Amino acid sequence: MVERPHSGLPGKIFACLSVLFVTITAVTLSISTMPALREEEDKGTCSRRCYNIFIVETVCVAWFSLEFSLRFIQDRSKLSFLRQPLNLIDLVAILPYYISLLVDTSQGSAGSGNSYLDKVGLVLRVLRALRILYVMRLARHSLGLQTLGLTARRCTREFGLLLLFLCVAIALYSPLLFLIENEMATAQEFSSVPATYWWAVITMTTVGYGDMVPRSLPGQVVALSSILSGILLMAFPVTSIFHTFSRSYVELKQEQQRALQRRARFLLRGRINELGSELSLESDALFDIRR
Repeated sequence: MVERPHSGLPGKIFACLSVLFVTITAVTLSISTMPALREEEDKGTCSRRCYNIFIVETVCVAWFSLEFSLRFIQDRSKLSFLRQPLNLIDLVAILPYYISLLVDTSQGSAGSGNSYLDKVGLVLRVLRALRILYVMRLARHSLGLQTLGLTARRCTREFGLLLLFLCVAIALYSPLLFLIENEMATAQEFSSVPATYWWAVITMTTVGYGDMVPRSLPGQVVALSSILSGILLMAFPVTSIFHTFSRSYVELKQEQQRALQRRARFLLRGRINELGSELSLESDALFDIRR
């Protein structure tokens, strides 16, 4: 039921509840960053709204802890369970809540040194930011996210090739544009070659422009060349990644269907055994009556 949500109605209900708690956690995390709540946190006070958010977070963490414990108990190999990436993410997402409670307790019993309070506040902010890892739990119940993770594992070579292409092109266009703009442009916006790397990244990935823009005509020609190069360089590995994604999706879909078929055969076999037992009892009863 916990590991295979499609195994039956209880598993589907459990998966829906898990997704609901993940959604609630993401919403409460967003609400907790509101200026009013952050001001209360800086002052060390907690209003009714802050207390309600804490209660909701406690309920969600209790559910996630229960789910993690059930999966840990159900798994035969505890060591392999702890080695799985999704289980490690669950553990990293759950532990900050309990650690923050301990840190709050130690903060209340410790001295009021400013350096200590600053360190404690930094630790609490980092731990609370880790709650966003709860979103990764959706991969357990989403075939699309599982396909994405499987594709990323299978396409490490393609991703490395894409990164290599971009690095070579960035190393080529950045110094060229820097020299052209410093020599020909009236307003020098490119302060150095490393600073021009950022321009090359957002240009070749076709994200857009912002802080640095080429002003001279030769610089704009270089920018156009980098845009076209970025489109072509990213198209080659992306084609292979797309085919791997499609193949991985079909494989996971077929595996899911086979699991459903195995469960259906198991239920059918159990039903046949029950009917056989009932017929056997009825035949024995008829035999006794005839005697």
